[in-house]
This record gives sequence, structure tokens and C-alpha cells, in this order.
Amino acid sequence: MSDQPSMPDFDALLSQAMQMQQQVMAAQAEAAARQVTGVAGGGAVEVDVTGALEFIAVRIAPEAVDPDDVDLLEDLVLAALHDATAKVHALQAESLGGFGELLAESGLGGVLGGPVMDVAAGEDLDEDSGEGPGEAHPPERG
Repeated sequence: MSDQPSMPDFDALLSQAMQMQQQVMAAQAEAAARQVTGVAGGGAVEVDVTGALEFIAVRIAPEAVDPDDVDLLEDLVLAALHDATAKVHALQAESLGGFGELLAESGLGGVLGGPVMDVAAGEDLDEDSGEGPGEAHPPERG
């Protein structure tokens, strides 16, 4: 019997890593092909975006357009963009399934381009944003 620890099978580890990479890439492609709609003002402003963060369309209800209150419309558009982006990040995390949870637990959730997310709770842990998915708050104007 040898007292030396056995060496890991690097070929098997490499093969496993390559399989995981292919699965992550497939999940990203699946998410990129999907589309979500960000909404603000009870539907007054809607923004369509793909899972690859490609913005497709903006719809503004005529009653949301008040020439005397352009600031409100700007805030609604920004809030709809935030809502759409949060939905895309949740979609990406969902498409990664267990990989998204694994990345979030390891602190590497942001390596795929999105914020670090607590997938189980559906919360954005990106300290810069201060918002979770589904929450879209326009900045306060002064």
C-alpha cells in the first residue's frame, strides 16, 4: 500500500468542465432567444427586450404623454427599462437552473454578464443596483 494520495483524473475533470461549459452556453442561448416586457405606470409604458438585452420596442400610452410633465414620462420609461432588465436577469438565472444557483453560491453569479443573484430567493444581490428583479424604481428628481 502506498501512503501517497491518488492524483485526480485531470482528463475527467477537463471533460466535466467542458460539458458544464456547453450546458451553460446552451442555457444562455435559450435565454437570449426569449423575450420579456418591462412595464411601468400600470402599463402606461412597456419595453420589449430579448434575453440577450437587445431592446426591441417601446410602447407609450397616449394618456402618459403630458407636454407639461415630461419628467414623469422620462421616469416611466426608465422604470420600464429597469423592470425589463430585471426580468432578463431573472430569465437568465432561471435558464441556468442549478448552474445559476451554483454560481450565485460561489459568488460568481456576475461572470455571465448579469448581476450576482440569489436564484432561490429571486433577489438581485448586486450591491450597486439596490433593486431586486421585478422592482423598478425611477430615480428621484430634484
